[in-house]
Amino acid sequence: MTTELQRDLDDIVRVSRELGGEPSLVLHGGGNTSIKTTGTDVTGAPVDLVLVKGSGWDLGTIEAPGFAPLRRDRLAELLTLTELDDVTMVNELRQASLDAAAPTASIEALLHAYLPGKAVLHSHANAIVTLTNSGLTDAEILAVLGERVLVLPYVMPGFPLARLIADSDVSGVDAVVLRNHGLFTFADDADAAFARHRELVALAEASLGVGTWGDPGTRAPATGTAAELATLRRDVSRAAGTPMLVRQTRSARGAEFAARPEARQLTSRGTATPEHVIHTKRTPMVGRDVEAYAAEYRAYFERHAARANPRVSPLHPAPRVVLDPELGLLVTGATTKELGVAGDIALHTLDVIDAADAIGTYGSISEAESFDIEYWTLEQAKLAGKQAKPLGGEVALVTGAASGIGRAIAELLLAQGAAVVGVDLNAEVATLSDSDAWRGVTGDVSAPETIDEAIATAVREFGGVDMVVVAAGIFPPSQVLAELDDEVWDRAFRVNVTAVARLFRAVHPVLALAPSGGRVVLVSTKNVAAPGPGVAAYSASKTAAAQLARVAALEWAADGIRVNQVEPDAVFDTAIWTPELLAARAANYGLSVEEYRTRNLLRTEVRSTTVAEAVVAFCERFPATTGAHLSVDGGNDRVI
Repeated sequence: MTTELQRDLDDIVRVSRELGGEPSLVLHGGGNTSIKTTGTDVTGAPVDLVLVKGSGWDLGTIEAPGFAPLRRDRLAELLTLTELDDVTMVNELRQASLDAAAPTASIEALLHAYLPGKAVLHSHANAIVTLTNSGLTDAEILAVLGERVLVLPYVMPGFPLARLIADSDVSGVDAVVLRNHGLFTFADDADAAFARHRELVALAEASLGVGTWGDPGTRAPATGTAAELATLRRDVSRAAGTPMLVRQTRSARGAEFAARPEARQLTSRGTATPEHVIHTKRTPMVGRDVEAYAAEYRAYFERHAARANPRVSPLHPAPRVVLDPELGLLVTGATTKELGVAGDIALHTLDVIDAADAIGTYGSISEAESFDIEYWTLEQAKLAGKQAKPLGGEVALVTGAASGIGRAIAELLLAQGAAVVGVDLNAEVATLSDSDAWRGVTGDVSAPETIDEAIATAVREFGGVDMVVVAAGIFPPSQVLAELDDEVWDRAFRVNVTAVARLFRAVHPVLALAPSGGRVVLVSTKNVAAPGPGVAAYSASKTAAAQLARVAALEWAADGIRVNQVEPDAVFDTAIWTPELLAARAANYGLSVEEYRTRNLLRTEVRSTTVAEAVVAFCERFPATTGAHLSVDGGNDRVI
């Protein structure tokens, strides 16, 4: 890599991250950047290049490998064409790359190559979009932004937009405003292009009197019942044909807008910028009539399906954004990432609508043009490439989640795509994972308020509960019956039985609304079938819990809820088994520690992850199984 190429690449990476780090300019993968430079090919010959942001890279976190090095002479040749379909254009961009391993360049690569100036930056700046979406004339927009700016009408991104700019006179300008779309600035270095970007955005914000965008406001009170939220999630999931998460954002800003009598009319006019339709659909659902929203979406598809070439199948008709007078602003998605994207875009869009209506009348691209973006071949290809995880869109509640078997279960559920609420007395449960799909609740499972908080967290953060895993429990000190302490006995039953009964009672109403049927797994013990001396409190309390699970299997089958149990034994990688205790117990049997770990029929070590795999199997599979007991003990002759 030449010194010039390395310097230019470093510059565009740095400035791109600055641009992408400002949500008022770029949201969740939006925008693109480039820089013109010179490299060398395999023969050592110099090659004029344009380094263009690769598709799928986020400007806020982009790194050097995220830029595709394209031969400028080939891109110039492509711009001599009058027409070029998307698939062919993408193929040509790949062929123009100096590096076959580089990402596919942004669909705007031809435009970047054509525009004058070494560096080109493109954003969907809220302030600029507000000006163009307010009904202002070109002259009125230029009166705000000043000289050296060209305003162009909206056209489809990709080759049509590149062709429009190539046919326009861009001499004497260093910025192009695209109506209903965004802003391009270009200069002889990346910092100057960014400074110009900020200058124009500041002028637009000053004219609007708005300097803050997407602020959720204070945290609004929790409204609506758990059953209402879980019912909404069930209806959304039915419309989508797959389990979906639903988040009540608790945004005061969103709640204020949702409570407006004219909310439906205000939001019926389309997205702030075209690509947002991929994340939020063209309009939100106002109220909770999912069936009516889905019917209107299907009608929208039928109105415009003939525009798509090649033919396309309809996307799911469920809403991605919900505005409800009582529940406020809610968002839906198959993953928590999708929830976050939809929520951010929704809040920014509300601000754009209000700011545009304050100076004119908000208006986006037409319904037909929105359809073209939503069903664009290139966007459809991105969606087709997404791989769903087995438990994507589902929610698990795991007790005893901070350590041992409970932690292993929670981590595996997360890895399989579930959103998880973990409950534990250990405060570390709150920080077990930094994923947005994790929520930790600290408290004693035998306290009703802890259970209530855990269920409320699952419902308001993720929409409901699909899976309940009872892994919390205590193993009291060994005591023979003749010396049994009342407090030891009572505490064992309080934690191992009563807490389970309270959890079952409290969670049933929302578990019965699980889109794919509720699942409960009780982490039991081999002591249910084969108790030992000195563990009366543990064996009796765990057996009582096992009976509770059997009753639940009988009572809840009509609700489509499956209740099963796993019965582990000799799981030595948990906190109660210190090296010293293991050594002492092994010595009692005249065994080495390794022999003691594997003293089962299969001579295999049973680990927390082994138990977790069994639990998650019950959550993912076996739709015709309930009331089952699965031993996870390497084979125990007393149990068998």
